[in-house]
Amino acid sequence: MNSQNTPVHVRLWHRDFWLMSIANMMLSMSVYVLVPSMPVWLIETERFSAREVGFAMAVFAVGLFFFGGFCSWLVQRFRRNRICIYSIVMLIGCLSLLYYVHGLNSDKLEFWLIVLQRFMLGATFGLAQMVLSSTLIIDTSESDKRTEANHSAAWFSRFAMSLGPLLGLIMFNYKNFDAVLLASVFCASVAIILILTVNFPFRTPSDSYKIFSTDRFLLTNSMPLLVNLLLVSVAVGLLMSLGLSDRFYGVVMMGFLLALLAQRFVFRDAELKSEIVSGLVLLLAVLIMIYTRPLPIVWYVAPLLLGLAVGIVCSRFLLFFIKLSRHCQRGTSQSTYFLGWESGIALGIGLGYAFFLNDDKSLLIVALVLTSAALLMYHYYTHAWFLKNKNR
Repeated sequence: MNSQNTPVHVRLWHRDFWLMSIANMMLSMSVYVLVPSMPVWLIETERFSAREVGFAMAVFAVGLFFFGGFCSWLVQRFRRNRICIYSIVMLIGCLSLLYYVHGLNSDKLEFWLIVLQRFMLGATFGLAQMVLSSTLIIDTSESDKRTEANHSAAWFSRFAMSLGPLLGLIMFNYKNFDAVLLASVFCASVAIILILTVNFPFRTPSDSYKIFSTDRFLLTNSMPLLVNLLLVSVAVGLLMSLGLSDRFYGVVMMGFLLALLAQRFVFRDAELKSEIVSGLVLLLAVLIMIYTRPLPIVWYVAPLLLGLAVGIVCSRFLLFFIKLSRHCQRGTSQSTYFLGWESGIALGIGLGYAFFLNDDKSLLIVALVLTSAALLMYHYYTHAWFLKNKNR
């Protein structure tokens, strides 16, 4: 795993792995569907202030960590696939609550209700995703192919970053916010159906386990890498709060596909540091283009490069988290990467609406500063620290 190349084994892509990977994508889509349309609905229809909307979007990040310390106990004490399914059912309940109160047509929703809904949405999504990525997907893979399984399955949730907002904007622009919520519920329901079709054998629980622990939650020896990842994800979250078009997210998907090709052919035998450095330089180029050249062509080139940048940077960060993990900590490394990325995205979106609504220039400057800090931190500290502390 010290090379840039990640091997591909046809035997990994059996029926159960395909189903779990697609379930992973649909679960993530159920959350990302709301990203571009919910803030607009809260501001234009419910008349919330920019600060209120920003706080509501950012509190999702806090919710992601709520069940994390109990994740190991839950999957040891109960059937792990049922924990994931029940979590998604609760997520659907959060969405249904928002659909119900929206249908009441009240003059103004209570702010605390939106905050509670966003917090619980983050909590249920966090638990479901941690169990799915750190346990269920690993369980469907052979032991010698689990790194490849983690790497491949993560791409499906990454696709949701473009497909989810794209679906949400189509529903919102051509229908209404109710249609967005129904699309979100549909995606989550498909994830449940796919998980139900996979048979997970019963595992005898461990004789001793703590109710609260960092197992399957946080990789405590990865803090520098986690901070570096947060700098990147907050910058991307800020960019996603700009009110981007459905066309933008569609081209981002093309960038993701380009990143897959780049990993296979461009970075196959390249120096280990090159992938993250190249990705962060591309992200800087995207931000500079949007800041200095708001021309029509930019809105095609920028999302293409954004998808390419996010794809290659996130893939390498994920593999670094896996390499830092010790024996039986693979699931913990997955959860840590997931929390670092998703919480940063939510915080970036929240900060964007709270402090930079209608001030795109200032937002882009902050994103540029964060990305530059991430690049400098990785080049001068994180990479050397990683080589010194990796376990695989």
